[in-house]
Amino acid sequence: QVQLVESGGGLVQAGGSLRLSCAPSGRLFSSDAMGWYRQAPGNKRELVATITTGGITNYADSVKGRFTISRDNAKNTLYLQMNSLKPEDTAVYYCAGRRVGVRSFDVWGQGTQVTVSS
Repeated sequence: QVQLVESGGGLVQAGGSLRLSCAPSGRLFSSDAMGWYRQAPGNKRELVATITTGGITNYADSVKGRFTISRDNAKNTLYLQMNSLKPEDTAVYYCAGRRVGVRSFDVWGQGTQVTVSS
């Protein structure tokens, strides 16, 4: 079964940085886009950033200029570089993939906790 595994979360002070990684576990799948979502307790899951196979990126307004999504094709790994972190960035961050021919992101990881203290 296709599975994505996130890593790199942790506790960081406001203004600090973290780099999240996402790699497949199990069967690989063909995707046309990968992305990062996050969900804070009591909140809905929100889109953070996406990147297509063509390298086109999109960011939520709340993270634009601070976060960078990237991928390493050789390592088959997705990254989210998070700089200038704020307490409101605290959430569980999820890696997601959009399979070719599917409109929504339907392949998910289990999430990694990011906590930003003030």
